[in-house]
Amino acid sequence: MQPRNMSMSGVVDLAAVKAAGEAKQKAEQARAEAARTGRAPAGGARLVYDVDEAGFQQDVLQRSTEVPVVIDFWAEWCEPCKQLGPLLERLANEYAGAFVLAKIDVDANQMLFQQFGVQGIPAVFAVVAGQPIPLFQGAAPEAQIRQVLDQLVQAAEQQFGIVGAQVDAQGAAEQAAAAPPPGPYDALLEAASQALDAGDLGGAVQAYKNVLSDDPANPEAKLGLAQAELLQRVQDLDPQAVRKEAADNPADVPAQIRAADLDLVGGHVEDAFGRLVETVKRTAGDDREAARLRLLELFEVIGAEDPRVTAARTALARVLF
Repeated sequence: MQPRNMSMSGVVDLAAVKAAGEAKQKAEQARAEAARTGRAPAGGARLVYDVDEAGFQQDVLQRSTEVPVVIDFWAEWCEPCKQLGPLLERLANEYAGAFVLAKIDVDANQMLFQQFGVQGIPAVFAVVAGQPIPLFQGAAPEAQIRQVLDQLVQAAEQQFGIVGAQVDAQGAAEQAAAAPPPGPYDALLEAASQALDAGDLGGAVQAYKNVLSDDPANPEAKLGLAQAELLQRVQDLDPQAVRKEAADNPADVPAQIRAADLDLVGGHVEDAFGRLVETVKRTAGDDREAARLRLLELFEVIGAEDPRVTAARTALARVLF
């Protein structure tokens, strides 16, 4: 049997969790300050922006792992583009961060125009988890565009766990004025950390839940809870038996899920992600959904900023679309 005080040192330790949590808290504070002052935070909070070939990797592909990126292919000489472009910009601001709009001038970026296989403009694509998705071509009624955008946002969240950072200056200011700031939770988080190190998984889970009950977005508690729950799932498993069962029965989805959990605990992050991506690829219905959801849970353990998570999201997108 796997010992109850198994280590997660091969995957992510609490220092890394805390560092990630602090980084996210700083980002949230920057967004809150921007909402209070009415200014966009520096770096990546733009809802509408121009993209060229040099910035495509960072401004579209990398950003699509955090928020759906809608691409508007346009040109100065294109009359329908002059109608569609302002509409898309208005909707991007109205959707308040549920997606971002990247505008690409096809005359100045012929390589991107060709790589996407654009047949004519205006043409609108989306990129989610690094994967391009054609949306529509030509001018379209606003109601139809809204329907397409709603489906895109829903699919990005449900299938990949990708949601944008909502931008609501008025709402954020009202909330900040009405509610006291959450925390501090240093004592609770330290207690959870100590319980986790001591193998008291139930105590760690409860301590993290206590923080989240008051501050549902607390990044350190969310990451810590995902880690503790993973350890709970595998603490009574027989690794040898689980791996043999998964090897002998590749179509057994619960067996693959258990093996993926063990892979992650053992520090084999890519193996865990790859196993579940392949399971999603060869299954359908409830089995596919179970594998996909567990994969999203394991993403939480590692953290969205980890390049292995980014790569796995892209692989998941390839098998789903």
